[in-house]
Amino acid sequence: MRYLLVLLTMLTAAARADDAKPFDPADYPPAVQKALRYAHEECERQGGGAVTFGPDTVRRVDLTGDGSDDYIVDFRDTKCGERESTYCGTGGCLLDILVTLPDGSVRTVFDGYVRSYTMVAPPMKRGATRTIRFDLHGSYCGGFGAQACVKERAITATPFGFKKP
Repeated sequence: MRYLLVLLTMLTAAARADDAKPFDPADYPPAVQKALRYAHEECERQGGGAVTFGPDTVRRVDLTGDGSDDYIVDFRDTKCGERESTYCGTGGCLLDILVTLPDGSVRTVFDGYVRSYTMVAPPMKRGATRTIRFDLHGSYCGGFGAQACVKERAITATPFGFKKP
């Protein structure tokens, strides 16, 4: 009986995995779709091939504390044909951050290359913005590529970028 339960559990889990919805850019607002179209345009510029997005390319999260979805578009696992480095380089991978404004429109507030990012623990105060810690190319901190360069930014509706000294 125990083996039957284990078998049924495994079959149910496999069925759920098969039912997992594939990544579809149409599931997102036009501004997010525009960011995703960049992947196709860049792939064509580099000789073409089919663009494949990772399942977690777009992350929905309230960054501004207003209760609406904001979006992080991470091209880390996006491929152009068989190429894995189209959207990544020594400075990291392309990352877009888009926030939903009070009128419902979506605006890009960051568009650049990062090695990685981490969301700092959520604020204790309701409605407060989220802070993201970015691991950047060393040149953004006055060093060179391999040196550590970490910067933090509270995400608001104001566009931002990182500048080299």
